[in-house]
Order: sequence, then structure tokens, then C-alpha cells
Amino acid sequence: MTEAIAPVERIADAHRDIPGGLMPALHAVQEALGHVPEEAVAVLAQAFNRSRAEVHGVLTYYHFFRREAPGRTVVQVCRAESCQACGGEDLLARAEALLGCKAHETRADGAVTLEPVYCLGLCASSPALQIDDKLHARVTPEKLERLLAGVGSAQ
Repeated sequence: MTEAIAPVERIADAHRDIPGGLMPALHAVQEALGHVPEEAVAVLAQAFNRSRAEVHGVLTYYHFFRREAPGRTVVQVCRAESCQACGGEDLLARAEALLGCKAHETRADGAVTLEPVYCLGLCASSPALQIDDKLHARVTPEKLERLLAGVGSAQ
């Protein structure tokens, strides 16, 4: 087992007796490691008395969970209806151009990951995006350029 599995084992132990503990455990693993590595699936399956296929199914069903390590900076562009109606699609396309990577990808230099997400909870202030843990509302194309200017040496 790799060194990265030790935190997964601790997290699994902390959540194993909680009803429905798999979801909070997956969130905790991602918080600790930045993603849920493939080798964590077997550990979690054993801890929660589930098959690997069941844990893999949960992991792949929810868009929030990453199966690969993200870039040093994560840019999330909201794709929910309100944000789409207020220009979110154009923002995502512009973010791809500015950052030099497509949605669902990490740039080759590992500096930035661009993720479309479904609802950041700022529907009344659409369109919205999040850079790492900081939310930004009413993002115009000009504001997007300012926000991304310092992200991963935006192009």
C-alpha cells in the first residue's frame, strides 16, 4: 500500500460506524488528498462492507469527486441553469481560452484545473465561479479576465 492510503484508512475508521458514512468519507478523502485515488476504493469498500463496484459507482456518479489530482489552482465555472441563462457558457469558453485548458482538464504544466460544476449557490448573482475556495458572483467577461490574470500564469 502506498503512503497516501494511511489517511484513507484513518478517514474510513472515523466514518465506518456512521449511517451513510461513505459519502462523508469520500468528501474527507478528497479534502485530505485533493482527489480520491483508485487505491482508496478498496479501502473504503472494505470499511463500509461494500463492493469495489459500489464505491466506484458512487465516486463516478457525483461530479464533485475527482479521481486524479487537480492542478495547483482549481477554477470552477457554474453550469447550472441560472448561470447559463446569464452567460455562463461564454464564461466557460473564455476561461478555457485564458487558461489554456479545456473543461474537465488540468493544464499540462499542472498549474490549473478547469471544472464545470452544477450550482455554486449564487443563483441570484449569476453567473458565478469559484477559484480554489473563493466564490465570485456576477462575473462579466472583463471581471473573468481580471480574476484569471494571476491564475497559473493565465495566457
